[in-house]
Amino acid sequence: MADYFLNLAKSDQREALEFAREKSGRPAHLLEKDIWVVWALDALFSSQLTNDLTFKGGTSLSKVFKIIDRFSEDIDLTFDIRKLIPDLMVNGGELPASRSQANKWTKAVRSRLPLWITSVVVPILEQALKKSHLRAEIELGGKENDKLFLHFSPLTKGTGYVAPVITLEFGGRASGEPHQRHRVFCDIAEHLPTLSFPVASPQVMNVSRTFWEKATAAHVFCAQGRIRSERYARHWYDLVSIASNPGSETVINDRKTALAVAQHKSFFFSEKDAEGKTIDYEAAASGGLRIIPTGMAKDALENDYAAMLADQIMIGHTIAFEELLNACATIESRTNQKLL
Repeated sequence: MADYFLNLAKSDQREALEFAREKSGRPAHLLEKDIWVVWALDALFSSQLTNDLTFKGGTSLSKVFKIIDRFSEDIDLTFDIRKLIPDLMVNGGELPASRSQANKWTKAVRSRLPLWITSVVVPILEQALKKSHLRAEIELGGKENDKLFLHFSPLTKGTGYVAPVITLEFGGRASGEPHQRHRVFCDIAEHLPTLSFPVASPQVMNVSRTFWEKATAAHVFCAQGRIRSERYARHWYDLVSIASNPGSETVINDRKTALAVAQHKSFFFSEKDAEGKTIDYEAAASGGLRIIPTGMAKDALENDYAAMLADQIMIGHTIAFEELLNACATIESRTNQKLL
């Protein structure tokens, strides 16, 4: 039986990471963090939560669908809203019947989700760490206490853009459907066949929904004329990668999914544009998508993109920022023409 990487002595782990770095050309700190990403997914999806969680976002595009050519480090998860607030969903649907009901659901989710995270998720991770004889600090955080930060002691270091912490971000306002179960492996595994590594089997959101969640998020930030946080440039890169992938026509022109995302965000993620007007998600999903930032927002995005490239998180071919925006302009035009 192959030795399990996480049970090796630290010196042997470093040696294995260095060997894989030389073979793959990828930074050792990214290979190391990827092991923790898969470990965390396995801890959650091998627990009693396996049917109630959905893995989504950029990391799912990288780890499951192999669509994006960059290292994606955060774990985005949806906890089935039907399990979180079953007492409030009297109409049996995933969407509220009115704005007032949406506000009631949102208030309940904001109250219950952090309690669920601390009372259910944290013990699962703590038990998994104990079982694996691993040490890491678990911290609750985020603006709404909807994130867990799993701090591990790194064996290797990068520039600092990618930190030695696994961020698990939980949402509780959807069911996560449509989704399918997939196997997820560590990137390092193919370079070290004599060792074994964590393997996970999460439920994963489909690509169309991920595309439209990212596209409408980019639309919001362009309408507001500002990037509200760092580390956001990856979403534009992911949109370009999805659109460049075979089968992209079906994905980005999926009107049903586009409108489903728009309706969901209209209820749960209402936003104002730079002029104070409510952003119309349904218009964005029906031929009015805007994903090209201007002014200070463009500058902030360009700086964040440069920082992303500096930490070598791109696995394959990189593209210049202006080339990225040109590709996004093509996506915008192509999508809007199809969905008009």
